[in-house]
Amino acid sequence: MSHSNKTDFTNPSTFILLGIPGLESAHVWISIPLCTIYTIAVLGNFTILFIVKREPSLHEPMYYFLCMLAVSDLVLCTSILPKMLSIFWFNSREIYFSACLTQMYFFNCFAIMESGIFVAMAFDRYVAICHPLRHSTILTNRVVLKIGLAVVLRGCLLILPFPLLASRWTYCKTNIIPHTYCKHISVVNLACADFRASSYYSLSVTFFVPSMDVSFIAMSYIQILRAIFSLPTKDAQLKSIGTCSSHLCAMLVFYIPDIFSSVMHRIGNTMPLYLLILIANVYLLVPPMLHPIIYGVRTKQIRDRLLSLFTHKRT
Repeated sequence: MSHSNKTDFTNPSTFILLGIPGLESAHVWISIPLCTIYTIAVLGNFTILFIVKREPSLHEPMYYFLCMLAVSDLVLCTSILPKMLSIFWFNSREIYFSACLTQMYFFNCFAIMESGIFVAMAFDRYVAICHPLRHSTILTNRVVLKIGLAVVLRGCLLILPFPLLASRWTYCKTNIIPHTYCKHISVVNLACADFRASSYYSLSVTFFVPSMDVSFIAMSYIQILRAIFSLPTKDAQLKSIGTCSSHLCAMLVFYIPDIFSSVMHRIGNTMPLYLLILIANVYLLVPPMLHPIIYGVRTKQIRDRLLSLFTHKRT
């Protein structure tokens, strides 16, 4: 298979994903931890969905939002890892132009959705702790459904310009993408057109959406902490903090790699390309693996249902 990186073609039907340039000889070894992470993520998130569906007592807003998070995690890691493994295992580097844009759309879209789900979870914790007697009347199934639809529509609409703009440009520099998946900026840099508008829009979405979501989450937790520290006993305070601990840990797992990845790419000129690519992969793959573990360990209701499930199987 011969692919030129010269300007001897116009609008190629396929792109070539290089994987991790500089670490080609280690692709198979790198695939082992990545495949393990993906397997744990799939099993863990499907387990969360199964337990919540099976147990009627978990049919509450908190667990509905947790199911949304599980679905988002599944799509997020599945959108990139199968193709990545085909590169590492079979040297299958070609990806159709339309498939590349589809991949770009899905992992960006569901990353935005995931951030919105954390805002919804923070609102749920705010209502549960600050207005416990009105929780069931404020967060009805109808309201939860509307919040879920708003989160989905926001993600879909904000990311829609990414593939729409990219599909209209002429590509004549090269069809080689030095990455494991179709990262937006990597595709945009191959265009021969003026893509500054797309770059500015991408930067705005990358900066303002997480910033806005974190601000809403922070405001919720300021009110939550005020309510918690006004409780009369320390036991009541610790119990209330415990109900938020899973959400806080899951958020940190999601936002810290995101911030770290963004910072590393801003100073990317001083770092090897393979390290930036590894960081980008960690940002997309590790949170989907850790989220079900966090909720399985720190949420008593899920932990009890999981233990009872294994107990029944043994008996």
